[in-house]
Amino acid sequence: MKIYGDLISPFVRMTVVAAHEVGLGDKVQHIVEPVKPTEVNAKLASLSPIGKIPVLETDHGHGVYDSRVIIEYLAHVAGNTNLIPHEPAKRFRVLTLQALGQGLADSAVAYRYETAMRPKGLQWEDWMARTETRLHASFDELESNWLDLLQDVNAGSVAVAVTLAYIDFRLPDLHWRNGHPKIGHWHEHFSGRDSMKKTALVAK
Repeated sequence: MKIYGDLISPFVRMTVVAAHEVGLGDKVQHIVEPVKPTEVNAKLASLSPIGKIPVLETDHGHGVYDSRVIIEYLAHVAGNTNLIPHEPAKRFRVLTLQALGQGLADSAVAYRYETAMRPKGLQWEDWMARTETRLHASFDELESNWLDLLQDVNAGSVAVAVTLAYIDFRLPDLHWRNGHPKIGHWHEHFSGRDSMKKTALVAK
């Protein structure tokens, strides 16, 4: 199996962390595929009409996307029931936490594009303010309501841990630890896992 995409993308890194957590780290080849937002990448387009990272190429040459589907696929292949539990009540709570982590990543990546990639003078100030509100509301929600489930290694805790690391890397001025000591402590602990250390972000 192959996963395409740069680890700087939190969506890519979530899938590679998940591969390590379910014991498939040595069976999944991670391939850094350059992607530009205004150009078609031929390899990605051959596996997915959306052409976005991450994409997983199965051993049979089929494309699996997006990150949430890839993570579930990896758990299925590995026979792992911890990442996405079968028991209905816990399953949907984990999936909701995963959605929170993914939504946080969506907002953070979009904010990064708006502030760092869009030409100066063309930023949409009202949109940026609304996105900052979403980001800080998500930090508050994690601090208040999700610490119990974050203690487990599951699809939700992986999504949150990876996204917070991305924010540290790309948007340090958000200072998400301010007012969120429980999540800050949890993230420091979770970041010590082998899956996180093996995929750690490195400045280029």
